[in-house]
Amino acid sequence: MLAMAVMRLIQLPLILAVVFVVTFALAWVVPGNPLEKPEGQRPPVEVQQAMLRQYNLHSPWAFAAGYLKGAAKGDLGPSLQYRNHRVNDIIASGLPVSVLLGAAALGLALLLGVGAGVVGALRKGSVLDQASLGLALVGVSLPAFVTGSILLVLFSGLFKWLPAGGWGRPSQIILPALTLSAAPAAYIARLIRMGLEEVMQSDYIRTARAKGLSERRVVLRHALKVAFLPVLSFLGPAAAAVLTGSFVVEQVFAIPGMGEHFVNAVLNKDQFLILGVVLVYAMMLIVFNLIVDLAYAWVDPRIELG
Repeated sequence: MLAMAVMRLIQLPLILAVVFVVTFALAWVVPGNPLEKPEGQRPPVEVQQAMLRQYNLHSPWAFAAGYLKGAAKGDLGPSLQYRNHRVNDIIASGLPVSVLLGAAALGLALLLGVGAGVVGALRKGSVLDQASLGLALVGVSLPAFVTGSILLVLFSGLFKWLPAGGWGRPSQIILPALTLSAAPAAYIARLIRMGLEEVMQSDYIRTARAKGLSERRVVLRHALKVAFLPVLSFLGPAAAAVLTGSFVVEQVFAIPGMGEHFVNAVLNKDQFLILGVVLVYAMMLIVFNLIVDLAYAWVDPRIELG
């Protein structure tokens, strides 16, 4: 396990280099002028030429070399959209918001998904089972912006129970976290339901029942641990979906996270900010997948990690 973790960390710079090359190529070929203001105004030609040389925007090779030199020192460069702001400062202010929202959404998805999956497996065919299957189908089918809009209309517009957007109060995280958790919760519920149905037919479960253990203890201490293994494998892609999905959700709920900055950076062709956000997210996802793999081996020691 330790050797695998060390190998993954050694591979981290190579993976980030590939991500940088692909993102840089896409950001460079996108049409538009990064020096253009939001209202469509551009500085005089002389000023443009000076700014192009200052930021190495006159040549992709010069830009890439300068960016990598600064990134190696921990400096992700200036933002072309937010004047007088460094990309490091923008990420430092927006990343905690996105991480908190993503963590809340993942936690909620696990809580709802495992609960619905257990109920569906143990009460197969019941009203609760049918209701959980219906909600799972809705969660998988609807995109995040549709789910968020429906929740806004119901809980903020109609019932006025929760705020429509913003950030800073605990009540303002409920609707966006619910929106982000809908799809992963649906998948987790299906995985737990199918896993428990299979595990509950195993010989060791029948043995545990024969020893006189209560059904609750059999499920929670024996069956659920094995049925949870597919969910662990799903958590890596789920983290990616939650983090990238937050870009849309943050726009819907007016949350000042990384999603808002990334969307604006793409619209304004702010190469420094685009690269900074993508590299930070890539590094987070690689580390998170490593943690999931280690947890997988810890839960089931029979699995060999190579």
